[in-house]
Amino acid sequence: MSGEKLPPQGVAAANTSGSASAVEFCKGVNGLEKVVLREPRGTSAEVYLYGGHVTSWKNDHGEELLFVSSKAIFKPPKAIRGGIPICFPQFGGLGSLEQHGFARNRFWIVDTDPPPFPVPTSSRAYVDLLLKPSEEDLKIWPHSYEFRLRVALSPGGDLMLTSRIRNTNTDGKAFSFTFAYHTYFSVSDISEVRVEGLETLDYLDNLQNRERFTEQGDAITFESEVDKIYLSTPTKIAILDHEKKRTFVMRKEGLPDAVVWNPWDKKAKAMADFGDDEYKHMLCVEAAAIEKSITLKPGEEWKGRQELSAVPSSYCSGQLDPHKVLQGS
Repeated sequence: MSGEKLPPQGVAAANTSGSASAVEFCKGVNGLEKVVLREPRGTSAEVYLYGGHVTSWKNDHGEELLFVSSKAIFKPPKAIRGGIPICFPQFGGLGSLEQHGFARNRFWIVDTDPPPFPVPTSSRAYVDLLLKPSEEDLKIWPHSYEFRLRVALSPGGDLMLTSRIRNTNTDGKAFSFTFAYHTYFSVSDISEVRVEGLETLDYLDNLQNRERFTEQGDAITFESEVDKIYLSTPTKIAILDHEKKRTFVMRKEGLPDAVVWNPWDKKAKAMADFGDDEYKHMLCVEAAAIEKSITLKPGEEWKGRQELSAVPSSYCSGQLDPHKVLQGS
């Protein structure tokens, strides 16, 4: 099936003569179906239909920007460890469902006829995916919904994920959910990384029974396990990788919270699908809506968007001026 094109309504075919197809439908690990997005400059992304899960995002030098564990299990019903899992309709264990809900271990379909999209996509490689509840899902979460996900790659190589969730209940009932894009960034060395944009904010510490604290540092650095939910966060967050002289910039809409997570050594060793030392080379910074759940009445739709870019960064006195990253274009 390699090279087979997806239905034209559900994908963009932005292309230049002689370049690789902008959208390719093929088989991934263990025969699972995946979609490969490419831009003429050489950037690419891969999305598995299992989980609606982005597993790769490469820059124009072919460098992988997302972390996927070497021990990731690409076998349902286990969620894929790394990339960008989607947490819906529950984040973490904050509810009656399995950890992080069920969207990340369901099979999505290509959405061949999505509703009109407000963002122009004429020059982007993208794919539209759709998830609806199965009969089994309705037994554990008795709500009818349509979850539409667009994964798009801009001409400059930015990775964009847009989720649209609509309440399609016919019984007149509203439903509530929490949500996160559980993004695993690939970093050179966790001890060389700093996160800027979350200074002075309140956070819930999952390592201390979700007790509320206020961030004291001028930037977040890492010396041990961290699992925090930052509240009322800005629309832009920067992740600075000193060793690679690279900065990830996350822009987000409709997602007021941000989770910062690294399991460190003990937790890493306790996970079967995670290498013992891999915690050194990853950091999760997640655009999320957790503190205040989202409630939709029948017919209502919620939209949450995340845009990721990777830019070169040069340092002055060991630090990048955060104002240039966080307030610049």
